[in-house]
Amino acid sequence: MPVLWLVLILFALGALGFVLGRRRALGGAGGDIRLLHSLPAYYGTNVALVTMVPAFFLLGVWLLAQPVAIDARVSALLPDAAISEGMTRDLVMSDVRRVAEGLDKAVAEGEMTRREARDIRAGFTDIRNRLGAVGVALGSNVGAPELYAAQRYRTLSGEGRVAMTAAVLALALGGFALSLIRTTPAYRARNSVEAGIRYALIFAATVAILTTIGIVLSLIFNTIDFFRLYPARDFFFGTTWSPSFGGGSELGILPLLWGTFYISVIALAVSVPIGLFAALYLSEYASSHVRAIAKPLLEVLAGIPTIVYGLFALLTVGPLLLKVFGQDGVGLMQAGTAVMTAGLVMGIMLIPFVSSLSDDIINAVPQSMRDGSLGLGATRSETVKQVVLPAALPGIVGAILLAASRAIGETMIVVLGAGAAAKLSMNPFDAMTTVTAKIVSQLTGDADFASPEALVAFALGMTLFVITLGLNILALYIVRKYREQYE
Repeated sequence: MPVLWLVLILFALGALGFVLGRRRALGGAGGDIRLLHSLPAYYGTNVALVTMVPAFFLLGVWLLAQPVAIDARVSALLPDAAISEGMTRDLVMSDVRRVAEGLDKAVAEGEMTRREARDIRAGFTDIRNRLGAVGVALGSNVGAPELYAAQRYRTLSGEGRVAMTAAVLALALGGFALSLIRTTPAYRARNSVEAGIRYALIFAATVAILTTIGIVLSLIFNTIDFFRLYPARDFFFGTTWSPSFGGGSELGILPLLWGTFYISVIALAVSVPIGLFAALYLSEYASSHVRAIAKPLLEVLAGIPTIVYGLFALLTVGPLLLKVFGQDGVGLMQAGTAVMTAGLVMGIMLIPFVSSLSDDIINAVPQSMRDGSLGLGATRSETVKQVVLPAALPGIVGAILLAASRAIGETMIVVLGAGAAAKLSMNPFDAMTTVTAKIVSQLTGDADFASPEALVAFALGMTLFVITLGLNILALYIVRKYREQYE
């Protein structure tokens, strides 16, 4: 049974459980709601939760564990002779899974019968051509060991799906029956439902935390593998970025950090004054009618995809700067892709980020401080300059640091607007690149993930993670200090 149908059946059982649980509780109380410990909806919700939650948990665990278990069993069937020179067992298993998916697709589209897909042999037919007819492209011919492993993979997957369906439905029906039996007027359904919701929230928080830990551990382990192959001193203090999969790479991060820092500074130089002045106007000077119109229009910029900003930098801002600062103008700019191009467009992108955060922070300054300043004879401008801004300054600094971490992590604008040259230069009209852009380029294409040229992407990611984490921690510390002062 497809997983989607199984999910729909579980939801249907949950809905049925809600109706029957509610009806059974009212029936046990003779229709008098006053005799029930909890509201009728709690009884129905309890039956639905006991029916669905354990079944969905089992379904999720099964879907995660089954591929791992099948891969381990099928991999053991592959003889060492089936792994040619230059290949690994993992790569061969990738081909095996692709062949198994191709056989499933051929059966689904009527190109093969189930029996033919089960009994087909590599020596009697060209598997590559037959799977190619259904849109599954293979890089090489399929040998007998790979085909046998793919057929076993299909068989074990089918058996696993049947067992999963039976186990999940049995658990759901068991929970359905047990919860209905326990549904009596005296049953504390509300306590049970609230406890279940609390455990669900704990589980959600745990998943988020474990996901973060998993990402960090992945970066750490791959970074350690990289530094086993490439000296850490050359990586952190090298001034040349020249990866070469043929060997002899120079992987110094300083040019990338310089490009990242340079573009981010230009972006903040654009976004911070404009965003801060816009926030001051909206919070201190604009009427409620103007604010209701201007603030949503300003925040529309935050909803534009970064790829659109990148195209804007490539097709509009770059040629415009080239016309002014290129050979026909000042002569400082050689091409449309430059640090200034990416910095200006990234600054435009960050304006609503700085403006919204600063606006919220300025509005959080107590009105009594403004009233006191105005009551002493200060003008509105003097109140803003001498009272509001000093009071909101810690929060504004936190907003700027958060915007800086956002600028450091930007990719698409840099890829399209700044170029791909990794170099140290003070000229803002030169093409440069950033850490995020090189992470993309190092993991794009056919790369050997055991080589330092591919593993360096994880070292770059780890470095960027540490930098942005430090900025976020500093920003949160400043904002928290501000909130403690005025809440």
